[in-house]
Formats: sequence, structure tokens, C-alpha cells
Amino acid sequence: MRRTLVALLVVLTMAPLLAQSGLSDAPEIPFVSVPNYLKYSPEMNLGEVLAVAENSKGHLIVLNHPGTAKSGPLYGNATTQILEFDGQGHFVREIGQGVYGLGYSHSARFDRHDNLWIVDKGTNAVTKFDPAGYVTLNLGRRPEGYEPPEHITPEEARHVDGYFNGPTDVGWDADDNIYVSDGYVNSRVAKLDKHGNWIKSWGTLGTEPGQFRLPHNMQVDRQGNVYVADRSNRRIQKFDSDGNYLKSLVLNVPYDKTRQPVLGNVNPNAPDETAPWTVCISGGETQYLFASDVEPGRIYKMTLDGEILGWLGESGRQLGQFNWLHGISCRSENELYVADLNNWRVQKLLLDPPATPTTQQQQ
Repeated sequence: MRRTLVALLVVLTMAPLLAQSGLSDAPEIPFVSVPNYLKYSPEMNLGEVLAVAENSKGHLIVLNHPGTAKSGPLYGNATTQILEFDGQGHFVREIGQGVYGLGYSHSARFDRHDNLWIVDKGTNAVTKFDPAGYVTLNLGRRPEGYEPPEHITPEEARHVDGYFNGPTDVGWDADDNIYVSDGYVNSRVAKLDKHGNWIKSWGTLGTEPGQFRLPHNMQVDRQGNVYVADRSNRRIQKFDSDGNYLKSLVLNVPYDKTRQPVLGNVNPNAPDETAPWTVCISGGETQYLFASDVEPGRIYKMTLDGEILGWLGESGRQLGQFNWLHGISCRSENELYVADLNNWRVQKLLLDPPATPTTQQQQ
């Protein structure tokens, strides 16, 4: 009883301080990580898992980098595998073998028609697969040879309609217009119609509203608003469908800055706003925005206006912890699939589970 009273006093004391500092006092969300959800033979261990996507039938696509190239080095010695699993986590098939637009893929998303889209930052391509697994659309163009530039020259950073340079993600509005975050070099968002015809782009390199420093992930809500994880600027920028800047959303829940990160040095002077790596917008009657950072390694549940409703997780290597969370699939607001990149795995997370001995939050 005394411990409860002390905790309550701490919360009451901290609340006005958080309000004055502009920090969020959002609560922690209880969750469970389902152990060994994906089922596959030991001959196909996962490498870096960069993305995960769920279609309307509950099948999962896992974007895997096994680290072995079959033909020629691209961005080191890495390749891309597109692995499909059924609704119970059983391996079904691999698709996309030998596709020219796959080299070092960054994102995987399903559109509302269950077409699969793969965004490849190594080949500068965005590739559309129909539900059967056939390529039906290619956007951008793969260079004949590619090495990551150490220094970006003005010529390399010049925007050219129809071309991408280090693209990172893809999304669609209600009219099936295509949006691409074009990403590692170009620092912009591109908009194309449903046939792949170029409409416009917006954004340049910088820190002002409407500018980007690594637009790393992107999604579109039902109203056509575009949310861009502007990673190096430590913000999510919200635009309308024409690229007009609406507002910036920040991940500003307090955390222990003296805790040793899973990778990197302790930085007690780190900014309060953490860097968003991923975004995902849920289905259902009310849409929610999910976002993640690398340190302290959390997932945040937000309204579409940026109010943080709660958070879960932390960086680490155990079940329920994350080591460079690089992708989220969130068709349901209470069931998330996450690409736990540097832990070489996919985790299935159940939010607000029943409080039973078998569904306790993973620590």
C-alpha cells in the first residue's frame, strides 16, 4: 500500500513538470511478444529483417537480407529475399527470385488490392507484384552498377522526374495514387498516379518545415494525408495529398538517457525528441499512427494529430525488446508485426493482452 502511494505521489509530482517541459506523459502499454511465431526449417535462418507486411488474408511478407549474393556485389555483399508465411506463421514460399529491381530492398507494403510493393534503395526501384507473385509495374530505374556515395555532390542530389535515389517507402491514397519517400539522397516525396505516371514531388534537404534529412518511412491515411518519418530531423512531418505542410509530430516521452544502448555509447545529453525510424497507420474504424525509434527502442501509439496515447518496449536482445526496429505492420491496432532488424527476427506483438500467467508483458 505504501509503495502504491509513493508511486502515485511521484506521478502527481512529475505531471506538471512534464507539461511545462513539453514532454509527453503517455502511459506504458502492456503487451506480449508471441514466441517462435514464424515456423520454417533451420536451413533458412533469417538475416537482417528490414520489413514485414500483412495482406487481407493474414499472410505475412518478410523482407530478409540473408547476406549472400548469388551474382555480384551490391551495397557490400547483400541480397534480398521476399518470404511469405501464412496466417499461422508457416512458411509458404519465396517470391521475386531473379527480379532485376531487387538488390538491397528497404520496405515492403501491401496496397488495398493485396498487391505487394517492394522499395529497393540499392537499385533505386519500386516494384509491384500482383497476388500471384508476378511483377506488374516497375518505377524508377536500376543503375548498371552501384556503390553508395561517400559524399553527395550537387549533381547527384539533383531531382529528376521519374528517377529515385535511395528510396525508402511507398504508400497510396484512396484514388490509388502512389507516394514514394525518396529518401537517402534525394530528400523528397514523389507522387505518381495509379499507372505510375509522374505527378509531382516536394521537399529538399534541410531542417525547415517541408524539408527532410532522410525521409526513412512513410504512410498515407484515408484522408490522403502523408506522414513522413523525417529520421535525422527527429520528427514525423504531416502533409496533405498535394504536399502542403500541415504539422510536425514528435516522439517526446521521457526515458533514461543513462541506460546503455543496445548499440552505441551512452549519451545523457541526447535530445528529448527521439528519431522516428518507422511509421504505420492501422486499419479499423479509427486509424492510429504507430511509430518507432532505435533508442530507447520503443513503439509509440499516436492519434493522427500526433498525440501520444502510449508506448511499449525498449532496446535489447530479449523477446519483447528491439534492436533496430525497422518495420511495422499494423492492420489491427492491437496486433503488430515488427521487423527486428539487428536481432534477425520478426516479432508478433499483442497489445493490452488479458492478464494471465501465459500473457504477461515480456521484460
